[in-house]
Amino acid sequence: MGKQTVRMKVVVYALSSFQQKVMPGLWKDLPGKINHKIFENWINATLLLGPLVGTYSNVQWYQEKEKMEHRY
Repeated sequence: MGKQTVRMKVVVYALSSFQQKVMPGLWKDLPGKINHKIFENWINATLLLGPLVGTYSNVQWYQEKEKMEHRY
């Protein structure tokens, strides 16, 4: 089996220099969107932030314990 060349079509996306509204829907009702994402996905946020906060607090506690160890 030999190699065969395959012609591909290229699609190029570009913004017009005259286009003023690049992403108009992004900024519309931004506080409402953030509120919706937080309250609809609070379980995922808890599962993500819980271990991160727990690990950080454990590291801080361990470092403080090491600093105070020479006092005993």
